[in-house]
Amino acid sequence: MTPTSEITSSTAVLVPDSVQGVPAAAETVLRQMFDVHRATTARISPVVATLVDQLAAFTLNGGKRVRPTFAWSGYRCAGGGTDEAIARQALTVCTALELIQACALIHDDIIDRSDTRRGRPTVHRALEAEHVDRTWSGDSGHYGVSTAILLGDLALSWADDVVASRDLPAEIRDRVQPIWAAMRTEVLAGQLLDVVGEASGDESVDAAFRVMRYKTAGYTVARPLQLGVALAGADETLADALGAVGDGLGIAFQLRDDLLGVFGDPAQTGKPSGDDLVAGKRTALLALGLQAADSDDPAAAAELRAMIGRPLTDDELDRARAILRDVGAERAVEDHIDRLVAESFEALDAAAVDPSARVELVTVATAIAGRRR
Repeated sequence: MTPTSEITSSTAVLVPDSVQGVPAAAETVLRQMFDVHRATTARISPVVATLVDQLAAFTLNGGKRVRPTFAWSGYRCAGGGTDEAIARQALTVCTALELIQACALIHDDIIDRSDTRRGRPTVHRALEAEHVDRTWSGDSGHYGVSTAILLGDLALSWADDVVASRDLPAEIRDRVQPIWAAMRTEVLAGQLLDVVGEASGDESVDAAFRVMRYKTAGYTVARPLQLGVALAGADETLADALGAVGDGLGIAFQLRDDLLGVFGDPAQTGKPSGDDLVAGKRTALLALGLQAADSDDPAAAAELRAMIGRPLTDDELDRARAILRDVGAERAVEDHIDRLVAESFEALDAAAVDPSARVELVTVATAIAGRRR
């Protein structure tokens, strides 16, 4: 038995009977995962085990467990049961998405040079501070980045191990693997598009939506829904239908994130307001704002461009917000969110899904589309 196969081998793991119970269930499974990996890495070195503790703390600290929730929703929509051994295996695969998320967030914070996440120092900054506190040799910043990259890699590899080690029927495994593989490729490709877009200064709305589709929408909603369908053993027709539903909902999720990145309250979001502008992220909000300003107010467009990718004073940030509001970008993003959610719900109505599971999915989707953090 491999270390990862030990996870949820006990029938004591409670399988949620609705998507509302997924965050708590996923928390339990995540703790089991990290207990197993801490024991394994402690046999290599206490140093590695201590670093794994930091990865565990980051993963378990906050987070809405959106991806496992959508995966379990897909499982429920496809008629997946909750009272059999395979349901525990399915729950574990759904929860492994949180390890993908941990990897993505750790690496994204490095790329964006972010200082905080969920109201706390980002992983690379926390490790940098630890290096300073211990008066170790070498460059503290480089140590923090290097160690955080490796911890992100561990999270990604452990997620793969979870999926590979599940005791699933061959026909279900054959459905799961292509979806999992496509999701990994898409999220990394989306990140690459994001980095290249910032470096090249691509301001097009099309480019911003392409990044959203692959960097966020795919692994946040569309692929998790399809993963759940595959875990329930349903056919590709339903997987394709829920993939289309998830594509719209995932883009709406990221558009809300774009708004929160500029207009959000740091006390609720856990990160400084305006970080996206400071980092020079080519979000849809910014692309729509520049497109409208170029047409209606070129001076404001030039002013906004001058504020992208550098530290901003409070007055400058207020001015950037005012420009985005005045040219209609904020309203345009809200309209996109409303349209995408409505279209996704229409597509869901056309899909053959369990009625109670449909209600749960609509409830979760509505909550994330209108969230404030």
